[in-house]
Amino acid sequence: MSNRREMHKPFLLPQFCKGCGRCIEACAKHCIELAEGINPETGLVPVVLHLEDCTACGLCLDACPEPYGLREMPSADESTEFELQDPEKLFGSRGSTAPRPVPIPDQLLGLPPLEPLVVKGNYASAIGALLAGCRHVFGYPITPSTEGAELMAKLLPELDGVFLQAVSEIATVNMMYGCGGAGLPCMTFTSSPGFSLMLEGISYMVGAEVPAVFVNVMRGGPGLGNIAPEQSDIKLACRGLGHGNSYGIVLAPSTPQEMLDLTLLAFELSFRYRNPVIVLSDGYLGQMTGKVVLPRNMVKPGIPEWAVFGDASHRSNLINSFYLGEADLENHNRRLNEKYLRMQTEQRADLFEFEDAEVLIVACNTPARMAKGAVRTLRQEGVKAGLFRPITLWPFPIAKLEPLLHNAERIVVVEASPGQLEDELRLALSHAGLHGHPPIEHVRRFGGILPQQSEIVAHVLNGRKAAA
Repeated sequence: MSNRREMHKPFLLPQFCKGCGRCIEACAKHCIELAEGINPETGLVPVVLHLEDCTACGLCLDACPEPYGLREMPSADESTEFELQDPEKLFGSRGSTAPRPVPIPDQLLGLPPLEPLVVKGNYASAIGALLAGCRHVFGYPITPSTEGAELMAKLLPELDGVFLQAVSEIATVNMMYGCGGAGLPCMTFTSSPGFSLMLEGISYMVGAEVPAVFVNVMRGGPGLGNIAPEQSDIKLACRGLGHGNSYGIVLAPSTPQEMLDLTLLAFELSFRYRNPVIVLSDGYLGQMTGKVVLPRNMVKPGIPEWAVFGDASHRSNLINSFYLGEADLENHNRRLNEKYLRMQTEQRADLFEFEDAEVLIVACNTPARMAKGAVRTLRQEGVKAGLFRPITLWPFPIAKLEPLLHNAERIVVVEASPGQLEDELRLALSHAGLHGHPPIEHVRRFGGILPQQSEIVAHVLNGRKAAA
């Protein structure tokens, strides 16, 4: 009795053919060729079959990489209708004989006592990333963020790391997708137009739950704008982080010290929640020089159990943001929503002269430095002013703001944008059900001009006179 299974001639479903041509090369009888036109369902050129000389050898079937592209001719009682399935369901789990991966935890390594550094904000952020264990940086030069990438390009080769200048910001974010998917800390430095180009990739990373850190040194807009500082991307980072249900924690430093500290924190949060984290700086802060004190420890990163690391124990892992079934995608979004809810516990803010504040000034990034000076001046003028500085813009620290509203008579939002920070404040107040809050005023500048301390003081004093 022969063990040879019965062979059938091939059958093609053109809508599943990618036109790779492997079956053409495999056919010894030249029974297959590319079609003359594009399939309108796929936008690709499929193959066509001429089976007069076909011997049913099956080599073309073995060569076809598509599960439903080229297959054996169906029998009379077999349907040719097929339902699209997710790859994970179609092929099942990725088998491996190795034991299931276990997380390799991060290690804290002590640093020797070091003198403070005097560095600009971009350098401080790069140093923070190195201390967080980041050894993979991808990026494309763009002012005013480029110094961070330049420093990484100099230091990483000496630390067994990699700096790769991508051909574009779009390439950058996709390289980060791969690196973060392997469970390795990675980051980029960019500025507003480059950040816009990265949003699709960030949304993919949010959907696939891939960690990474994006340092966005904001500049003037819209469009190409200029290279001067502006808080132009608050709305983009907090509400427009890619298509679909895409959110990430947004940190807003105001000093070079915080550029280091919050970059360190960003890596911790990105792996805690398996999600991109944005460090939202501005053009002045990136270039501003200041005193920076280094922490007492640095991180030697481990490998999380979910990583697609490339070794045998991680063979069964899958990084994916693609769900063909509506119910599956809805369930995935429900899981993301639960994670976003947990992120709400990460609200952070810095308060200055807030205990008895009747005029509450809200500001972040470099404008918060002018606002802090304005508070000191107003106190000398007998005005009970205080500063509320949100450090997390998403989630907005509404829980820390609410206790201050009972004593406040006015809220003044100071920002270098046409109301993007104020919108986040108003939205947070609404979501928290805080409708009886004091009236909200603002001091705004645009185009790379920052609000000045004198402008803030004048606005508060003029408003006080008008009320009297």
